[in-house]
Amino acid sequence: MTSLFVRKATGLVRSWSVFDAFIYALFSINLITLGLYIFSQMYFFEGGMVSALIVSAVFIFFEVIVYAALIAVMPRSGGDYVWQSRILGGAVGFILAVTGWWFILWLWVPLYGDMFRHIVLVPILGILGFREAALWFAGTQHGAFTSSLLTLAIVSVIVALGMKTYARIQKFSFYGGMLGLLIVVVLLLTGSQAAFREGLEANAASMFGAQPGVYDATTALGTNAGAITPFSGGPFLAIFLLIPYMVFFNLWPNWGATLYGEVRGATDFKRNISGMGWALAGTTILGIILLYAISRTIGWDFYMQANGAWWNYTWELSPDAPALPFWPYPALFAAFLTSSKLLQFIVVALMSLWWFGWSGTVFLSSTRVIFAAAFDRLLPEKVAEVDQRTGTPVYALLLMTVPSIFIAYLYNYNIANFYSLTLCSTLVIAVTFLGTTIAAIILPYRKPELYNASPVAKYKLLGLPLITVAGVIFGGFLVFLLYQWILDPNALYGIGYSINENGYKNGTSIIYMLANYALAALIYFGFKAARRREGIDLDKVHAEIPVE
Repeated sequence: MTSLFVRKATGLVRSWSVFDAFIYALFSINLITLGLYIFSQMYFFEGGMVSALIVSAVFIFFEVIVYAALIAVMPRSGGDYVWQSRILGGAVGFILAVTGWWFILWLWVPLYGDMFRHIVLVPILGILGFREAALWFAGTQHGAFTSSLLTLAIVSVIVALGMKTYARIQKFSFYGGMLGLLIVVVLLLTGSQAAFREGLEANAASMFGAQPGVYDATTALGTNAGAITPFSGGPFLAIFLLIPYMVFFNLWPNWGATLYGEVRGATDFKRNISGMGWALAGTTILGIILLYAISRTIGWDFYMQANGAWWNYTWELSPDAPALPFWPYPALFAAFLTSSKLLQFIVVALMSLWWFGWSGTVFLSSTRVIFAAAFDRLLPEKVAEVDQRTGTPVYALLLMTVPSIFIAYLYNYNIANFYSLTLCSTLVIAVTFLGTTIAAIILPYRKPELYNASPVAKYKLLGLPLITVAGVIFGGFLVFLLYQWILDPNALYGIGYSINENGYKNGTSIIYMLANYALAALIYFGFKAARRREGIDLDKVHAEIPVE
């Protein structure tokens, strides 16, 4: 008789502590990589940056409650896929989770690569005196694509080394990165706008060949680009319209949810909330401190203007190249406040650890979703194999790595307008999160035996299960985000079908997302039919919970 699953147990090992999961969550909502990257793109809004950061964090805390509860009820590798397939059904679980955790993560690779060149390669090369190499990475498509390939190589090695080794890399990067951030904040808080302007003029010229008067030229270009986003405040509606951009950075404290089958103590609801919740709160507080430090010494208006000048040209909205030939990186700006090359190098090297500690997140969580689907026989059984030495599902990793090369090529050379798909990387995952949130809302009623036997059952609010209440609030937040992205009535995000008078729509975005869902559906129903011919009923598979 053929067993339901590929084998009796997954073969994965609980090699992480809750503290490891906390660091992973902190890096997943990475203030320096994702945060500064997306802050720089939000230069044309009327809502305050800090205000949107705080309001979005409040709503995202309900996401933390939802995921912490689901983990405690069912701590299995595969997270969203396992929960949705067991509560909502196999088709929904597979199509949403595979699209959100597998296919769309190919698109994240060139984004990670873009941050790699701006945060690591360009600053270090510039400080070391390799001007031409720095400018090649900063300003050419070949440099961007090479950065994506380097990212793929680094990430593949890190993930292949296994969870235990990755935890060590995380911790080293966490402590080193925090030290670097402390130095940056101190430099900014003890500096002055006059000293920054002087340092910018001198270093931008010596390192990157910028022309004299770069400060004033950047101010003019940024003003022409419409850089208006205030530090804080703004109309209530304007703040909420900033949030669908902000969550590209901070929607992910639950990024490690697919890994909790390999985390010790994952059934402890309070510890799960603590790990993800403190990652969210800590990142929000650090974000406010860093943005304040930027406004004090770099100057908020100049920071937004530099961002506007860079992205307006990069997005081909203006033919005028930015006066600064590199992305406006606040840590590099802080380094310009000192004339010591050694201190400059130490600052950017330590800050680069934010990227290295975070880089594995692009594949690590995804491999577990692919593995879980293969373990349920929805992919070739080979994909469910685990390396005995590292505990890594190697073939699942290959399914992430190889297609990413093709997507990175399309993105970096902007073939078929692929460069406009940036926010799709968030939209599709948010749809997956909405599926999981619906599963959480109905869990106490759909699977009462499972729910009542869990430590989460005792938590209620107004007589209702806490997981249901939190799910309704977070689900409503996701619906708001999806409405703004897909219909985009104010034409602010550029990935949906606008219903305003301009009639704007991003056809590449819509086609790409629909194609991903269609591919997932084809795989699911194809394998379901094939397994039925083998005498395996996948509906019965999805009625059972696998043993880790």
